[in-house]
Amino acid sequence: MSDKLITIGKIGAPQGVRGEVRIIPLTEFPERFKKLKIALFDDGTSLPVESVRYHQQFILLKFRGLDDRNAIEHLRNKLIKIERKDLVPLPEGHYHIFDIIGLSVYDEQEEYLGKISDVLQTGSNDVYIVEQKGKQPVLIPALKTVVLHIDIAGGKMIVKLQEEWE
Repeated sequence: MSDKLITIGKIGAPQGVRGEVRIIPLTEFPERFKKLKIALFDDGTSLPVESVRYHQQFILLKFRGLDDRNAIEHLRNKLIKIERKDLVPLPEGHYHIFDIIGLSVYDEQEEYLGKISDVLQTGSNDVYIVEQKGKQPVLIPALKTVVLHIDIAGGKMIVKLQEEWE
C-alpha cells in the first residue's frame, strides 16, 4: 500500500573480530541476502555489502570498509531494508502481509466492517484480524471461499461473512 522501505533483517551482535555482523532474517526469503549489494536503513543511510554467508539461523554479513568489531558495534539493532521494487515476486493471488494490514474490509453488500490490524499465521491458513469500532475484532480466515476480492492498490478487501460472524 505504500512505497516505504521494507524490513528484511535486524542486525545483531558482531561475529568474530573481522567486521562481520549477525543478521536475524525477518523475511521468508533469506536467500535474498546473497544478492544484496547495498543495505538501506530508516535514517536514510546505506552501506555497501562486501560478503554474505549463512551460519545456523543467522546470516553473517560484512560491510565494505568496516573491518573490525569497533567499526560495526554502532550498527547493533538496526533494521536492514530494501525498496519495494526489490521484493521477491509472489505467485498470483498471494500477498505480502504488510500489504494486507491496513486494508478496509467490506462484506458482499459493500458494508464497511473495519480495517485489518494484523495477520495471524496459523500454519494451515492465515487469519485476518479486522478491528471494528465499539465491537470485538472479527477474525476472517484467508480462504478463497471467504475472501472474494483483494485490491491492494485500492486498499480494499471484499469478504463473504459466515452467519455466526454477523
